[in-house]
Amino acid sequence: MRALQFRRSIPRYAWTRAVGQRFPGMVTRWGSQLRLATIDEPSLPASSWVRVSPLLSGICGSDLAIINGSASPYVSALTSFPFVPGHEVVGEVSEVGPGGSRFRVGERVVVEPLLGCAVRGFEDPCPACAAGNRGNCERVTQGDVAAGLQTGYCRTTGGGWGTQLVAHESQLHSVPDNVPNEGAVLTEPLSCALHGVLQGGVREGDTVLVVGCGTVGLLTIAALRAWAPPCTVIAVAKYRHQSEAARALGADHIVPPGMGGYERLSELTGASLHPIPLHQPAVVGGASVTFDCIGSGSSLAQALRWTRARGTLMLLGMPGHQRIDLSPLWYQEVRLIGSYASCIETSEDGCEGDSFGMALEVLGSPEWGERLRSLVTHRFPITRYRQAITTALKAGTAGAVKTVFDLTEERDRR
Repeated sequence: MRALQFRRSIPRYAWTRAVGQRFPGMVTRWGSQLRLATIDEPSLPASSWVRVSPLLSGICGSDLAIINGSASPYVSALTSFPFVPGHEVVGEVSEVGPGGSRFRVGERVVVEPLLGCAVRGFEDPCPACAAGNRGNCERVTQGDVAAGLQTGYCRTTGGGWGTQLVAHESQLHSVPDNVPNEGAVLTEPLSCALHGVLQGGVREGDTVLVVGCGTVGLLTIAALRAWAPPCTVIAVAKYRHQSEAARALGADHIVPPGMGGYERLSELTGASLHPIPLHQPAVVGGASVTFDCIGSGSSLAQALRWTRARGTLMLLGMPGHQRIDLSPLWYQEVRLIGSYASCIETSEDGCEGDSFGMALEVLGSPEWGERLRSLVTHRFPITRYRQAITTALKAGTAGAVKTVFDLTEERDRR
């Protein structure tokens, strides 16, 4: 099969880490650990697995972080190489296991990528999976498949950036007829945004700050409007097309990042600014709940400053190595929470139902479907992967929100 395969190379990793964030075009042309290759199709690990032919597959910020060398080495210990990336996937079932399946060949499905205990063949779930928190599975290096937090980071399963992948039945959700592929491919990132919103504990009348208006930030705004109580949403957006999308999805106010937005944020939240020589000012007051949807050092520093005392800061963007001043966290007694992947109902983290299924339902609704589908702005075949990845890395200047690979051409060629 044809696929984009990520092969680990320490020299290339060192090179991409040195230049990747400053010169993304150089990485995609000369230094990437990603290559277009013809490789063996993944085999079905057990009878409860099916084969899926991807139709559209998103390029996520976590994928870009691995490609340009900015990802934390922490996750590499829970990944098996070489792997085919791609965990935001809508596809068609192309083969079922010998024991049959509740899915039929040709059926459109979205893949919930978490590789928890049930997927790995364990009948006795670990404590995290038993509680419904499959994203926190304690057996991500064991069982029927190789190590990997998700489909798209596991050498056994394949991923969405290839013409075939395999998935456990429990990972698949049927796509309703009223949800086109451009909507369905957003199911996974929308479910992640919903998971963060449900954990955030937003109350009626709260002032909520969303830092970053890439795909995750915009979907967080949508999740706030679709599921949270009535609240004031302030979005920090760097580019005009992001500001317009944030407004269309329900943000009440848009401010620029960094010092350019401090005065306006002070007005909107009632916070007071206290100058510090050679540094950004200290902030007293701010938002009740803040969502950092970028995960960079500068975004986290801004998010910390603008979360009021005893407020909640949700870390939704994938962080790497960061150096930040944690004094606001300490002084303001801010509650910092990481939010990863999707969830199902649990009494501990505030989730109410299956966030993946809830996201798919919203994507088919008259109120949200068309607005959310418009976030898929750029499509590329995998043969043009360099251009696709460069577009995603330079999303702000390219006017992109969600860039996806279109695998239909590869499917029709077979």
